[in-house]
Amino acid sequence: MSADVSAESVRLVEEHRFLNRPVRVAGTLHWDILSLYQGLLDGLRKAGPAESVGIDAWAIDYGLLDRDGALIGNPVHYRDGRTEKITERIDPYEVTGLQFLRFNTVNQLACDRLDRAETMLLIPDLLGYWLTGERWAERTNASTTGLYDVTKRDWAWELIARLGLPSRIFPEISDGGVAALRADVAAEIGYTTSLAQVGSHDTASAVVGVPATGDRFAYISCGTWSLVGVELPAPVLTEESRLANFTNEAGIDGTTRYLRNVMGLWILQECLRVWDDPPLEPLLAAAAEARTDAVIDPDDPSFLPPGDMPARIADYCARTGQTAPEDRAQAVRCILQSLALAYQRAVADAVRLSGRPVEVVHLVGGGSRNALLCQLTADATGLPVVAGPVEAAALGNALVQARARGVVGDLADMRDLVRRSESLRTYEPRGQ
Repeated sequence: MSADVSAESVRLVEEHRFLNRPVRVAGTLHWDILSLYQGLLDGLRKAGPAESVGIDAWAIDYGLLDRDGALIGNPVHYRDGRTEKITERIDPYEVTGLQFLRFNTVNQLACDRLDRAETMLLIPDLLGYWLTGERWAERTNASTTGLYDVTKRDWAWELIARLGLPSRIFPEISDGGVAALRADVAAEIGYTTSLAQVGSHDTASAVVGVPATGDRFAYISCGTWSLVGVELPAPVLTEESRLANFTNEAGIDGTTRYLRNVMGLWILQECLRVWDDPPLEPLLAAAAEARTDAVIDPDDPSFLPPGDMPARIADYCARTGQTAPEDRAQAVRCILQSLALAYQRAVADAVRLSGRPVEVVHLVGGGSRNALLCQLTADATGLPVVAGPVEAAALGNALVQARARGVVGDLADMRDLVRRSESLRTYEPRGQ
């Protein structure tokens, strides 16, 4: 994506789209990281010349470098089964403030061979290293690892030592850094520019792009995953928060993204794949008219791996004594109403645990285009849902870069610019 940012507006243009297709090799699911890097270079070439570049991507997964700076194997995908046997947390909540997910970085590292590793770089930092030669750990993504101390705002060194992880692999935590592109990279894309640190966890960038006024809002960053929560000035590390499985992740400008990870549109995406990718809009129209009482728990472990999702929904309904959806329209309705109810629970818990009142829900990301999901979410929460922008992460990424160049001001200014630049739609809750 390229962005043209001024004091009056921000405009995005999609310059290049490329596949992100995981590959299973000898039973292990990997990211095809070299293909992704080539797609990044192709996109930079098409978008250039750019005054600066910022990278955001998913959290948790990482690449390991040896002492010569070479990658030791393709990064393993978090949906791989290597952490399936991990059922109890090994990172104390009062230190990391992180929601327990069996595929968190701390758990993946416990399953990895680290004897040859000199440096661990999370995915956006790995791509940035190949562009610039600089090794760093951008703060918002470092905070998702289960190895970050949310109070000290540094790596949790005592925990790292207790787990027997080599301290050498953890690069300096950084935010706001800038590095020039390597000469060979500049020659390949046809111009020289700098890489600016943004919220490299895509949700951190997406929260910057939430077009909120004031602080009484909840956000749902909805794509393959849904991140549901509120923005706070400090973490919530209570036992109640731990039991509710809420996470405290670093946001831009010292904020805390207090949220719960909820499975997102992954379940629907896998159903569409199994159904040979039928057009979505007619299915959504049919689902809006369909009726089913079936409700699933989107976070049930059976829905995490790739596979026959319609069959898993039917199996879940059988296990829980429900009548399974009878056709595709009912299946889609079941998925979306289940997500809306999961969002309602997460928003209510965030308000209860943080003490932060919420008057509106902002739903950003790809899910904001799904009118049925937005309306069901408004109905479930009893709050207005403001849908959009779709490309919140790209907007937040671009705005943080623009601020570094003095074009825009603080978070409130950036969000005001998003409101003035984007077409938003509000869904009011319907009486039940």
